[in-house]
Amino acid sequence: FELSTKTVLSRGAKPYGLTSLRPGQAEQDPSVWVENGRDAMREAISNLKDSDVARIKAIGVSGQQHGLVVLDSEGKVVRPCKLWCDTESSAEAEELSQDLGFTLGPAFTATKVMWLQRNEPENWSKTRRVLLPKDYFNYWLTGEVNTEASDSSGTGYYDAAARRWDEKALDCINLPADYLPALVGPSEALGSVRKEVAAEIGLPDGVLVSPGGGDNAMSALAAGATSNGVMVLSLGTSGTLFGYSSDPVADQTGTICPFADCTGAYLPLVCTLNCTEVPEDVRAMCRDEVTREELTAMAEAEPAGCRGLTYIPYLRGERTPNLPSASGALIGLRHGFLGNPGLMYRAALEGVTYSLLAGAMRMRALGVSDLTELRVVGGGARNKLWCQIVAGAFGVPVALVEEEETAALGAALQAAAVGSGVDDVAGFVAANGPAAGEPIEPNSAEAAAYADAIERHATLSESIWGPALPKKTTSIRLDKIFG
Repeated sequence: FELSTKTVLSRGAKPYGLTSLRPGQAEQDPSVWVENGRDAMREAISNLKDSDVARIKAIGVSGQQHGLVVLDSEGKVVRPCKLWCDTESSAEAEELSQDLGFTLGPAFTATKVMWLQRNEPENWSKTRRVLLPKDYFNYWLTGEVNTEASDSSGTGYYDAAARRWDEKALDCINLPADYLPALVGPSEALGSVRKEVAAEIGLPDGVLVSPGGGDNAMSALAAGATSNGVMVLSLGTSGTLFGYSSDPVADQTGTICPFADCTGAYLPLVCTLNCTEVPEDVRAMCRDEVTREELTAMAEAEPAGCRGLTYIPYLRGERTPNLPSASGALIGLRHGFLGNPGLMYRAALEGVTYSLLAGAMRMRALGVSDLTELRVVGGGARNKLWCQIVAGAFGVPVALVEEEETAALGAALQAAAVGSGVDDVAGFVAANGPAAGEPIEPNSAEAAAYADAIERHATLSESIWGPALPKKTTSIRLDKIFG
C-alpha cells in the first residue's frame, strides 16, 4: 500500500488448510503460517520495483482471532494451534460461562486453555507462553513477544473496558499472568523486522512492525469505520456486523462480542452462521440452469417483503440468536411460490439480512450509537440487489468497499500510521484510507414493506424457536435506532 496515492501497489497470497481428524477439531501448525506468510510477502515484494522496495517503512499483520498458540521456555511451539473454529472445548465453554457470569463460546481462547490442561497435561506442563496467531507471527518477525487490545479482547481473559488482563478469568482457568505477552498501544511499533528475516523476504533493514490486530478490527480500518455511527457488514460464509464505538459494550448473553478495536476504542461485533450459503442453496435447486446474475434479476422483479413469504435461514443452526439446534423454515407459502426461483432467492437474501439486523437492534439496546452508514464487504457485497435490500431493511445508506482483502489493507493502513509516527490512528486512517464506493440509498417507497417483513420475521422466529431478543426491539428500530 502506497500512502501518497492511497493505492495497493502489489499483493501476494498463499493458501493453506487445517487439520480436522476428529469431530470438533480444527488445528494448524504455526510453522505453516510462517512458511506461507514468508512466501506471500516474497511474492508481493517480487512484483515491486527496487526503488519501491527501498521505500518500505513498516508492515502490519492481521490475524485470525481466538487461536491458542503455546510455547515452551525456549520459545518453541509445544503443539499445533487450536483455531477459532475448533469446538472441542464446548464443555469447558459452558463451565467457564457459569463461573464468570457471562456467556463464552468455544471459540474463545480461555476455553481452549482449559481443554489443553485437561486433555493434554503433558503439553500444558511444557507451556510457558500463551499467544494468539498474529502474535506468534510477529514474534517470528521481530523476536519480541507482544500483543494488543483488539486480538486480546477475543480471549475471554482480557477486560476490554479496563484495558488489562482479567485476573478473575485468569484465576478460573489457572493461567499465570506471566505466560501472557506484554500489551502495547495502537500506535506503538513492536520493533523492527529481524535482519535475517528481512534478508529472507527481501525487505530493507529497519522496517518497523506495527502492533497488528484481529481480522475484523483490521477490516474496520480498511472500511473506514473509525467513528461512531459507521459500521461494517461482512457478507461471507458467515455474516458479521461490527463497528467503531467510543464506549465499551457489555452483553452478558454473549450475543454481542465485547471486542476492542485497533485505534484505542471498541468494536462490538455480532456474527451469524448462515449468510451466503443460504441464497446459494436456492441457486443449487436450479441445477445450474440459471446463472447467479439471472437469478438476481428475477429476484429484483419481486417486491420487498416477498409477498408475505418469510425465510428463517438457520440452515446450520444459529449463533446469533444462540440456537445451535435450530433449522431453517419457509412460512407463508402459496400456490406457485416454490416454482418461482426469483421469489425464493429474494426471500433468502431478506431472511439473512433480517437476522443480521436483529444483531444491530441488540447493539442499540446496549447503548451503541445510532447507525448512520453501513460499509459492506465480502462476496455477498458484489450483489447489488442484496446491498439494496440491506439499505432498505437497515434504513441507512450502504457503500461497497472495493478492496476484497480488507483485513490485509487495514493492517497496511495501521503500519502506515505507525511508520508516520502519529498517535491518532483513527484520524490517520480516516484521512488516508481509500474512499468507499457510491452509497446505495434506501428506497422510501419500500420502507413500510420492510417494516412489516422485519416484524414478521422476528415474530415467526420467536414462535418457532423461542425468544432471542428483548421485547419491542422491532418497533424501536423504525423510529429510534437509526436516526
